Amino acid sequence: MLDEPRSGRLAAWGNSLLAGLVSPDEAAHRIAEDDAVHRVADLPGEAAPVGLTLALGRLRTLGAIGLRVALPVAGHPLGLTGPPDFNARALEAGEAVLAAGAGLGLVPETYEAGPEGGAAPDVHVEVVWRCLPVREAPPADVPSLGEAERELAEALREATEVLSKLDVAGSGPVAQAALEAYRARSEAGRQVLAPGYPPRAVRVLELAQRVGALIDIARAAGGDGEHGGAVSSSEIAARAEALRPLDRTARRAQVAAYNSAVEERERHRG
Repeated sequence: MLDEPRSGRLAAWGNSLLAGLVSPDEAAHRIAEDDAVHRVADLPGEAAPVGLTLALGRLRTLGAIGLRVALPVAGHPLGLTGPPDFNARALEAGEAVLAAGAGLGLVPETYEAGPEGGAAPDVHVEVVWRCLPVREAPPADVPSLGEAERELAEALREATEVLSKLDVAGSGPVAQAALEAYRARSEAGRQVLAPGYPPRAVRVLELAQRVGALIDIARAAGGDGEHGGAVSSSEIAARAEALRPLDRTARRAQVAAYNSAVEERERHRG
C-alpha cells in the first residue's frame, strides 16, 4: 500500500479536471506520473485507444459527473457495482475506476517495454484502461469519510500492537526499506490529493497510507520473504489473520478518500 494506486491518481486528477480546477494537460501528466503512456480502449465513440486528455473529455460528454475508485480483493468487492464481467476484471487487476453518471468503468492493464533483461531505468510501463459498462448503483462497502477516519484511528493502534506482539517493528531489510520509502514520500511534500478535495479527505488518505505502510512492514519484517520472519505455517497463518482486518480498513479508507469529491458533488446536486 506504499504505492499510490493508478486508479487513485486517475480518479483524483480526473475529478479535479471535471470540476474545472486543473488543465487537461496537467491532469494527464499527474495521472501518468512515472509511466510512459496511458491510453483508454473501447471507449464509446472511439474506434481505437485514445489518450487521457481525449478520454476524460469524452467521459464528460457521455455524462460523467465524477470518478470513483474500487480496490477489490477476493471476498471483498470494495467499490464495485457490477455487472459480473466488470467485477471479475477489476478483481484480477485489484483496482478500477467507475465514471459516475456515464455507466462506464475503467480497468487498467499494464505492459512493460524495453530491452530484455534491461535495468529498471531502461524499462517503461504502458497502461491501457479498458472501458466497460457498469451498473449505476451505490458502490460496495464504501464508508463515509467520518466512518473511515474513526476506523483508521483504531486500526493504527491495532497495527502498532501487532508489530509489537510480533516483535518485528522495523526489523529486517525489507521492513526497513518499506519504512524508509514511506518516510521519504511523507517528507517530500507530495500532493496527496488533487485540488478540490476536502481537507478531511487528505487527512484520511494520509492516515490510510500510514496504516498501509505498517502493514507492509509487518508482512516483510524479519527477512526478505513475503511472510518475513514467520517460519512455521501456524505463524504465517497467525500473521495473515492479524493483518487482514487492518488491510481491509486501510483499503476502505483509501476508497472513501478518493470518492469523497464525487459524493460531495452528488449531495449538492441532490
